[in-house]
Amino acid sequence: MSAGIDHLPGPRTEPAATVAPLAGFTVAVTAARRADELAALLRRKGAEVVCAPALRIVPLSDDQRLAAASRRLIHDPVDIVVATTGIGFRGWVEACETWGQAEPLIASMSRSRLIARGPKAKGAIRAAGLTEEWSPPSESSAEVLDYLLSTGVEGLRVAVQLHGEPLPDFCAALRMAGAEVVEVPIYRWTTPEDVGALDRLIDGITGGGIDAVTFTSAPAAAGLLARSHQTGAQPHLVNALRGDVLAMCVGPVTARPLMAHDIPTVWPARARIGAQVRKLTEELPDRFPDLPVAGHRMRLRGHAVLLDGVVRPISPALMRVLRQLARRPGQVRDRADLLASLGGDADAHAVETAVARLRTALGDPKIIQTVVKRGYRLALDNGDCPPSGA
Repeated sequence: MSAGIDHLPGPRTEPAATVAPLAGFTVAVTAARRADELAALLRRKGAEVVCAPALRIVPLSDDQRLAAASRRLIHDPVDIVVATTGIGFRGWVEACETWGQAEPLIASMSRSRLIARGPKAKGAIRAAGLTEEWSPPSESSAEVLDYLLSTGVEGLRVAVQLHGEPLPDFCAALRMAGAEVVEVPIYRWTTPEDVGALDRLIDGITGGGIDAVTFTSAPAAAGLLARSHQTGAQPHLVNALRGDVLAMCVGPVTARPLMAHDIPTVWPARARIGAQVRKLTEELPDRFPDLPVAGHRMRLRGHAVLLDGVVRPISPALMRVLRQLARRPGQVRDRADLLASLGGDADAHAVETAVARLRTALGDPKIIQTVVKRGYRLALDNGDCPPSGA
């Protein structure tokens, strides 16, 4: 077997009627919380899933900053309490229980106006026996801020429950509007315990083994970038995320660390993981054109080809060759370009071997044409071919 060519997986096909929208794609999950739920949703859509938490949540139940902020609110109740997350608000109450301060805290907050950023925060407020004044349907911090500014906060004291990281823009806007802001840190993000899994994910992204990476929090996105910087892989990671690998975020706040590196990002209209998965099933397949070749309809996927509605698995090395051909469909790609896609250890006959195996895997040798003394090209159907000599 020629160097640089790996074995094809065993033959497997799926009828068009049963092809899942993410079949043939590999999707990474970087979440530390609800990772299993997100992975299950992706698998139900047909994706192969790689889980590697990019962060670790550390509760601050023994943190003096949280204790001090809680005592401050108990002895001097604020006018408004903003609950940003359900898990954070519950964690706050649970931490105060360990100090014997839960009841005084709840009594204090019962005299405050409670604003919930979303339904989970609203549920946590009600579970504590309290009632929220208002909650936006969008689970948007921006809507919460607009509501507070429209109702007026000048001269008021506002407690903001943080959710793992500071909210400088949110808190600064309240202060500029004349409010005194008390920040309540519930938990913080830190490096994951298993950095090996994260390093393997970075290798998979930079090596072409991952088609999309999902992010459910800004710290997860920042954690992936920070780890790649520590290992020296950040330039390669950023290039991959700017290129073939889709960065799928749950919302615009999550996307900020990626956007700071000019990485294109996509997110759904609603910041929910279910909506995130649905958006992914729309975006990822559409990144690959539907090509009319040799009487067939062909669409590339991450590690498979959808040919006439049938999923045909393709090995990684052969997929790299096919991607090169598909980047300029109908145009001749010379052997040197295709050889480069197979890696430095491929020998002089590797391209011919790869093309022969691709033809077998696709089931029709006419899909890839040999252009004598020049190279190979995908056989686009008449009317879709480039001008002669292309």
